[in-house]
Amino acid sequence: MIPINLLPKIEGIVVPTVTPLLENGQLDVKGAETLTRHLLQGGVHSLFILGSTGETPSLSVSLRKDFIKVVCQSANQEKPVLVGISDTCLDVSLELAHVAQTEGADAVVALTPFFFHLDQEDLYQYYKHLADECALPLILYNFPHMTKCHLEVDTVRALSKHPRIIGIKDSSGNGVYLEKLLEIKAERPDFYILTGPEEMLVQTVLAGADGGVSGGANLFPQLYVRLFEAAKAKDWKTMQQIQPIVLEISKRIYGRGGKSYSYFQGLKIAMEKLGMCGAHLASPLLRIHPELEADIQSAIVEIKEKVNQL
Repeated sequence: MIPINLLPKIEGIVVPTVTPLLENGQLDVKGAETLTRHLLQGGVHSLFILGSTGETPSLSVSLRKDFIKVVCQSANQEKPVLVGISDTCLDVSLELAHVAQTEGADAVVALTPFFFHLDQEDLYQYYKHLADECALPLILYNFPHMTKCHLEVDTVRALSKHPRIIGIKDSSGNGVYLEKLLEIKAERPDFYILTGPEEMLVQTVLAGADGGVSGGANLFPQLYVRLFEAAKAKDWKTMQQIQPIVLEISKRIYGRGGKSYSYFQGLKIAMEKLGMCGAHLASPLLRIHPELEADIQSAIVEIKEKVNQL
């Protein structure tokens, strides 16, 4: 096991990468390599693969293993790589954690299990078991909108005392919940607090969070890095220049499909337009309607021009 004090710091822009796919649903290896280099050259602080943005619940275990290997090899230890091991089967999560450790990843991330309605005792025991068995440090992941299961603050506090559990990624968008998580950080300063909604990146960093897990950084990594750095430095002018663009990405790229997964549809169409990878989604997710696709392609060109003018 890697000693915790030897881990690289997990902060700043932690990119939840898309999973590049071919039309037949298989991994787009070339796209994965291109994306990894794009993000590293864009100055992001860490890569987070196989999260929600990676469409992970719809991916086979073998494809996930292949993606771990490709990204870890492409990243070549330039920046920390966090690997999502979320699954409804504990053995699958541990199997993925083993692959991540073998390939040189730095930490693993696990959602609350979904489908069954678990209480807080269930969740505590689940994460304790994961942390006991994993060779890599573990980051908790709270996303109740998707899992229908909420990791309560007292449970996070209890789990934060485990030496192998090093932080939490919170995608609830709940400001009160974040404030309570920051109280845990005050008790354990090396416990990382990472937040999901990129529209709230500035507010959460100013409040004391360590960084943001921002999907838009797949498109414009330097933009989100600059926004994080501006928030850390309380550079109000730069924040006021960039924040409207972040909100425009949210509205014009993520919010066009009218489906619960419009975020994925728009993001991948935009990435295809920018030449990063194809827009293919993992079944049962569908590609966006052609007329909306054209709108997103126009939007990303206009947004790119604004980014270049900064």
